[in-house]
Amino acid sequence: MNPTTAMEVWQAADAENFACLFRAQPGGVTVITADDGSGPVALTATSVSSVSVVPPMLVLSASDRSSATPTIVAAETLVVHFLDVVDLELAKLAATSGVDRFADRRLWSRLPSGEPIYDSVARKVRVRTVDRVRAGGATVLIAQALDVHSAPSAASHPLVYHDRTWRDLGDSYVI
Repeated sequence: MNPTTAMEVWQAADAENFACLFRAQPGGVTVITADDGSGPVALTATSVSSVSVVPPMLVLSASDRSSATPTIVAAETLVVHFLDVVDLELAKLAATSGVDRFADRRLWSRLPSGEPIYDSVARKVRVRTVDRVRAGGATVLIAQALDVHSAPSAASHPLVYHDRTWRDLGDSYVI
């Protein structure tokens, strides 16, 4: 064993230390929308990851603390919007408690299949939930991609959340 490693200080994985660990890990920002028949909901999330390309599947988690979670968990299909820096206001809207995220009818519409979508977002995927797993204070959803929308963009600058701050993952980050 490396002497430096043996002397590292490990701390208990309590809520504070665990949250601090993940604050230091940047996450791509998404907005998840759904409607289980009770009205549209939206949730800002950094917990979306690809799982498989064949078949195309992703995983996401929805916290019990969000009022949108019951609808997202109950809905058969969802839309995951992958946000760019130009979508920052939408990220903030979907992350704000107690507001009607669909009050401005100019921002959204519905797909022919019924899911609410934010029209201005260039990259999004419609998914069908195939499994739900309870994990602590959240529900993990495993979903298969049904349709992908990726509009051409001259300069895509993904929106990233890191250490409680919205960040631009622009060209200056290319190494």
